[in-house]
This record gives sequence, C-alpha cells and structure tokens, in this order.
Amino acid sequence: MSAAGFTLRPVGEADFEPLLDLSIRVLRADLDRVGRFDPDRRRARMRAGFDPATLSAIDCDGLLVGCIAVVPADDHVEIHSFYLDPAVQGRGLGAAVFAAVAARHAGLPLRIEVLKGAPVHRFWEKQGFVRTGEQDFDWRYERPAGLGAVATPA
Repeated sequence: MSAAGFTLRPVGEADFEPLLDLSIRVLRADLDRVGRFDPDRRRARMRAGFDPATLSAIDCDGLLVGCIAVVPADDHVEIHSFYLDPAVQGRGLGAAVFAAVAARHAGLPLRIEVLKGAPVHRFWEKQGFVRTGEQDFDWRYERPAGLGAVATPA
C-alpha cells in the first residue's frame, strides 16, 4: 500500500464496528499499560466521536485502513481518533494523511491529545507539534498555524 494512494471520506454506519476494532488494536497495549482499557468505555468514546461531519475514513488501495477526526473551532482545529491499521504503519501513510489535513487548515493551530508514554508522541513531534500541557493521562500538543509541510515521514 502506498502513502500516495489514500482517500478520505465521511464515515458511514457500516464503518463503526471495523473502526472500533481498529481503535482497540491500536490503543489496547498503551491503555493496558496505564490500566485504562475498558471495552465498554472504548465503544462509548468511539460512538461519541463517530460523526460523519468530522470523522473521515481512510481508504488505501480500496481497503479501509484507518480514520481521522478533524474538528474546527474558532481559534484552532482539534484532531482526534487518528488510527491506522498496524499493517500500514511506518510507510509514510500517517504523515501523508496528516499533511492533507494540515493543508486544509493552514490558518489555524492544530491540537491533539496523546496518551502519556505512547510511542506515537514521536510521530506528532516530527509533524511539528510541541507539548503544551498535560492532564492525568494525556499530553496536549499543538502545531502552530502556517507551519507548512513537514518532510519527515511517519
């Protein structure tokens, strides 16, 4: 699967269970590490963010391989639920998807919360995000407006 061959589309109800399963496969080890994995809580959180207006499915070579939510606010854009199937990670797809999203919102800072200690924080730092704060279980990151493309692949 190539990084260039992806499409973003609004999610449909048929995507819910496959994306819930994907989110569990992506998050489980890190949530277990901090004692926070609960299948009912994961389902409820996925359902709460399952909005076709903000959550896009990521298809690559005709297969559903992930999702990303992009929620514009007045002074920033919040990103959440960015999950990629482990089989396609490490090939630049995450960076390509993020670059497409960032290009659409170049005029506003981008924000994301990342579970403390999760290896994915390195990905976000490579994309130009800096840690701006922390909560009990998450680090908050922000990428300044107008940063432009970051060449480092995922």
